[in-house]
Amino acid sequence: MDVNKILNDVKIGNMSIEDAEEQLKKLPYEDLGYAKLDHHRKIRQGFAEVIFCQSKTDEHLVQIYEDLYKQDREVFGTRASEHQYECVKNIIPEIQYDRVSRILKYENKEKVRKGCIVICTGGTADIPVAEEAAQTAEFFGNHVERLYDVGVAGVHRLLSNMDTLRKGNCVVAVAGMEGALASVVAGLVEKPVIAVPTSVGYGANFGGMSALLTMINSCANGISVVNIDNGYGAGYISSQINRLAIQTN
Repeated sequence: MDVNKILNDVKIGNMSIEDAEEQLKKLPYEDLGYAKLDHHRKIRQGFAEVIFCQSKTDEHLVQIYEDLYKQDREVFGTRASEHQYECVKNIIPEIQYDRVSRILKYENKEKVRKGCIVICTGGTADIPVAEEAAQTAEFFGNHVERLYDVGVAGVHRLLSNMDTLRKGNCVVAVAGMEGALASVVAGLVEKPVIAVPTSVGYGANFGGMSALLTMINSCANGISVVNIDNGYGAGYISSQINRLAIQTN
């Protein structure tokens, strides 16, 4: 909810006081009984509430999407299935679904994306998690540069892209197996590195635990680590860092 826009619309006569009052009644949240939609979040934190689609019932998911879409004319959800996409498409025909990242969204096509976040992966198997991070950051208004399949098994691939790597106000390093990519990247750049361990790997990877422990125990400086496969978390915090960098400049 854009309170400034509501107040300005009232001021110039595009909205009645009664309509404005009706919209503002939804602050700080809208109680649907089974869910409390946090319309106030964008005002408090700068980014609107995001839907975690996994495990939600069809009825609940559809109602949440419909309400958030009506409120902001934009809506963003993670970990959505094909079935959930079909359900939501019935009420929001223009909804977009990306099968790689499992993002289910509708966004303003004229959105201006600022600054720069670089997102890199160890291998192509890490791309679904990286795309969750990239599309989250893009939805929140950030320019994203992608560097995929530049892992330590062929580190020359990373080194040949140093100009791109150094453009970012921060770097998101997504890797499974042993997760060494984040340490290598952090040793090459002066910007914060957000490490994302993925569950990609053979048995001793333990579903991403080996990559997580490598990243937590890195001797390189300037690394923060999110949970296993948490592309959304990395996309969010990288958006915060990029926004601060833009404000500083």
